[in-house]
Amino acid sequence: MTLEVAVKAAAGAPDVLGDCPFCQRVLLTLEGKKVPYKLILINLSDKPKWFLEVNPEGKVPVVKFDDKWVSDSDVIVGILEEKFPEPALVTPSEFSSVGSKVFGAFVTFLKSKDPSDGSEQALLAELKALDEHLKAHGPYVAGEKVTAVDLALAPKLYHLDVALGHFKKWTVPADLTHLHKYKESLFSLESFQKTKAEEKYVIAGWEPKVNP
Repeated sequence: MTLEVAVKAAAGAPDVLGDCPFCQRVLLTLEGKKVPYKLILINLSDKPKWFLEVNPEGKVPVVKFDDKWVSDSDVIVGILEEKFPEPALVTPSEFSSVGSKVFGAFVTFLKSKDPSDGSEQALLAELKALDEHLKAHGPYVAGEKVTAVDLALAPKLYHLDVALGHFKKWTVPADLTHLHKYKESLFSLESFQKTKAEEKYVIAGWEPKVNP
């Protein structure tokens, strides 16, 4: 059974996989569970009629389960875990929210035009907390094995690296060594390489948000 998965197409390149971290999270989960899928690229600036009919909110990712299109990466990943329990990717509940504030802090800092608004410090605090957690429990969030929380964090950390590097010439401090190792491990996964957007499309995706 091949699942149909509708994801974002790249900005300005409708035939190329786009830069949505939530779409990549779903693709990483499918890859991790070895579930066959068919990719449907959606040009978000010109959404096809059929897509809006099955998914009136027009959001991606959406996956077709038993003739019903389901949106929201949290919900999709939950259904995938239920339908395809092996290999299990469930994160132990005590670790499931680790790093959950990193993405919000990154977006706030990326969009900030005021160096003294504390947004950089807020992001650093989240990254340091993640580094401390990895130091104590690593190499991955829940120990030796990649779980759902890592597959949610990996695309967000990739966006953080690419977008902050491009728009603010900012990089994760070198002394957060556990976080750097963690990113290297995740970014080098075959499934990550296969499902990531090219850097230029990540930059193009953030451009209108950074410079509206």
